[in-house]
Amino acid sequence: MANFDVIVIGAGITGLSAAKAAVQRGLRTANIEALMFGGLVVNINELDGEPAGSGTDFASNLMMEISELGVENLSETVSTIARDGNQLSVTTDAGTHRARAVIIASGAKLKRLGIPGEAEFEYKGVSQCADCDGPMYKGEEVVVVGGGDSALQEALVLAEYSKCVHLVHRNATFRAQQHLVDAIGRHDNIKPVLNSVAEAILGNAMVEKVRVRDVVANASREIPSAGFFAYIGLEPSCEFAPAELARDVAGFLITDDAFNTKMPGVFAAGAVRAGYGGMLTHAIAEGEAAANAAAAQLGV
Repeated sequence: MANFDVIVIGAGITGLSAAKAAVQRGLRTANIEALMFGGLVVNINELDGEPAGSGTDFASNLMMEISELGVENLSETVSTIARDGNQLSVTTDAGTHRARAVIIASGAKLKRLGIPGEAEFEYKGVSQCADCDGPMYKGEEVVVVGGGDSALQEALVLAEYSKCVHLVHRNATFRAQQHLVDAIGRHDNIKPVLNSVAEAILGNAMVEKVRVRDVVANASREIPSAGFFAYIGLEPSCEFAPAELARDVAGFLITDDAFNTKMPGVFAAGAVRAGYGGMLTHAIAEGEAAANAAAAQLGV
């Protein structure tokens, strides 16, 4: 298989930004991604803040840029990273590639609740993308679970289509930014269901209702719902990362200020990393910084 100066694992915004910065430093660069490029940002129809516009458009433009600059884009699944003499080997389902430096920018994925019906009704009413699937629920009732920015943003998207959005949150107040909480309050068809947790998703061929329990009264009820959207946080996508790489209690990779991991030559940036800021501007900045740190280590 091929030899590279830098291999970037992940084609979300952090990975694409890292690949762009690396190839602009004159490094032979590969980007490896098993799924669709762009990461979670492609689920966002209208970005909140800078840069503005569609998440899909932003990611697409960045993908075209790195391709034109000469980055080799590989559609493969990474299984391991290991030292190979003075190089690193990255093994995938297509073989083994070698590089002088590796940047892990594989991001994070939305957590699952793990309740009955969640897996059974996937693509049958259970979704993780309001921008993608919102029009399917025109005039219907839906349930959104979560109290952070993502949950409230998705509830606002669904409110444009749905008759009623039941916004279920386990606490008495939302933890999202205040402007999002205020926006929720201006929509009569968004109904907060506070101090409550989703217990089960019910239906026949499709989702029909959600059983919700009030944690204060310890009483359950069923809410009519054609769609179910859970936004309860993220978990890192780094199952392939070597065990010697330090992780925090949630499994996110730990780096120093220069994005170095415990394995020499291996860097981590973006949502896969403990301490990541979470904004799109942070994703771009961390990708570029990790690439520049790798280039400096390689003497470029």
